[in-house]
Amino acid sequence: MSNSVNLEDVPSESITTEILRRMRCSSKPDKRLILIGPPGSGKGTQSPVIKDEYCLCHLATGDMLRAAVAAKTPLGIKAKEAMDKGELVSDDLVVGIIDEALKKPSCQKGFILDGFPRTVVQAEKLDEMLQNRGTKVDKVLNFAIDDAILEERITGRWIHPASGRSYHTKFAPPKVPGIDDVTGEPLIQRKDDTAAVLKSRLESFHRQTEPVIDYYAKKNMVVNLPAEKPPQTVTSEVKKALS
Repeated sequence: MSNSVNLEDVPSESITTEILRRMRCSSKPDKRLILIGPPGSGKGTQSPVIKDEYCLCHLATGDMLRAAVAAKTPLGIKAKEAMDKGELVSDDLVVGIIDEALKKPSCQKGFILDGFPRTVVQAEKLDEMLQNRGTKVDKVLNFAIDDAILEERITGRWIHPASGRSYHTKFAPPKVPGIDDVTGEPLIQRKDDTAAVLKSRLESFHRQTEPVIDYYAKKNMVVNLPAEKPPQTVTSEVKKALS
């Protein structure tokens, strides 16, 4: 790993952890991964696991855009102008922000891209940018799952807003329906976790993003994961696919 983080700046108890991490990571092969799947397919559950296992940086494009805007980077300023006008941020801008992020020491071993590319044009622009860096995507993990299963997963989610505790009417119900186990306060459902919102998100996923899976499948990069299975099973399938 590059030592661009000066170890003198790291508190001593963290130094040992950091040195051990660098030793563990130095033997890991580089990986450049894209996670694709509809909302609720488990990408958010798997990405921290994959990130730690393979020493990758996690690039969630929504968060990166917000960070670039907050940091007032040249690209962030351009992005803010578009957002203020109510326009979508251009593909070139997003690819530029990913390009910037890849310079960070945490991205030395590679990355996990989540939420991008959503369209074939974005996939082509991403490939072109990576090619200019002398690199390319290794694998596209496709979290394949039936729409009906997603509806059950998502519409059953209930949250305790103050603590962030989450429940599921079928898979992890509270002791009393609609009530937080710990505080006895009422649970809420997120605005996005309704059947109507899910339906429109799934429609746009099938329309825009499924062609991206075909685009990468033609390059033999896609691994289909059984995303309806329990998280541990999905994790072991991911490890099998990446070994």
